[in-house]
Amino acid sequence: MARGTTTKTPAGTRIDVPPTPAELLETARRLDPRFRSDLGRLVDIDSGSHDAEGVTRAAEWAAGVMRADGFEVEVVPTPRCDGTAYGPVVVGRRLGEGSRRIVLFAHLDTVFPVGTAAERPFRIEGGTAFGPGVCDDAAGVAAGLAAARALDHLGYRGYGELVVVLTPDEEVGSPASRAIMARLVTGADAALCLECARENGDLVGARKGVADVLVTVHGRAAHSGVEPERGVNAAVEAARLVLELQELSGSVPGLTLNVGRVAAGSRANIVPDIAELHLEVRSAGLEELVATLDAIDERARRPVVDGARIEVQRLDVCPPLERTATVGLAAIAREVGASLALDVEVAATGGASDANFVAALGVPTLDGLGPVGGGDHGVDEWLDVEHAPERIALLAGLVVAIAEGGPLP
Repeated sequence: MARGTTTKTPAGTRIDVPPTPAELLETARRLDPRFRSDLGRLVDIDSGSHDAEGVTRAAEWAAGVMRADGFEVEVVPTPRCDGTAYGPVVVGRRLGEGSRRIVLFAHLDTVFPVGTAAERPFRIEGGTAFGPGVCDDAAGVAAGLAAARALDHLGYRGYGELVVVLTPDEEVGSPASRAIMARLVTGADAALCLECARENGDLVGARKGVADVLVTVHGRAAHSGVEPERGVNAAVEAARLVLELQELSGSVPGLTLNVGRVAAGSRANIVPDIAELHLEVRSAGLEELVATLDAIDERARRPVVDGARIEVQRLDVCPPLERTATVGLAAIAREVGASLALDVEVAATGGASDANFVAALGVPTLDGLGPVGGGDHGVDEWLDVEHAPERIALLAGLVVAIAEGGPLP
């Protein structure tokens, strides 16, 4: 970007040069009351994934905040999926004077039912905040807004475009927002996922891929006492499948297969004509995930019980977030962290996030860039608000380093 120019900001006029880590941290601390206010406002809105009205309220609030902060904002409706309505995607855009397009993304939905916010409202005890979704992912949303606000207060416009994307359905696999997200991030120079950091402060550089699979065994019903020989017992085939498929778990390092639900038949005196297995496959590598799904398909073509037929449906497949997509940004984050006296490590985790889908599009991606928290989805979910300014400064500093030409994959 051009040096020596000036920009009007909420804090006044400033020479448009990259802010130092010390300036970012000082600004994040100065703006911390606003971060806490935003965090509490979000936590106190019921926004379960299937509560479209609640998520819409959260989206409208976030859109209003971004407009007030100078973003060009679009609220994008999402399509119904399998008859279910979801809230909208909120997109905030701010043009800069540089060349790189950087996307920050977080999610507005939680796992909690309507009424939880009233039962367990936002509160801060000492340096820790509590409440439904305070860590997953209200803090990520509030931190993204705070980092953008800090850069604006310091007059920084070194990026080509800064985009903030807030989705309504991450907790259920992003069925309604995935295609919208893909359009928004395609061609971006970097994508920063604002899921919160691990409890020990680690960022997330790898996540397992997940496949949700339904296996249906079709047999033939018959009276179990009068003419059992005319039946084809779907339960027997299903039992064999459970044992064989479960053996795939651990067949390669990091691969897990769990047969989570088994159902067959209706009455004890009827040979069951149908059985269902609902299973989940997780793998650190895409190649291993695909190979395992192919192995399930192959087994389905070879039923053991004469006359049985096996049908396999891949209900959802989420690709892994692999290290190759995150290594460049992880190196930049370590450098920025060191300048803030933060020892930044990058961990792997078994859970998936929207970062999995974004990285699969070929966009350099890094996850876990929200503040430090834990207890996700539980009654004791918590967030370290005392040290949140350091994490906001880390996020803002990462945006600056990327915009200023930090090496990417």
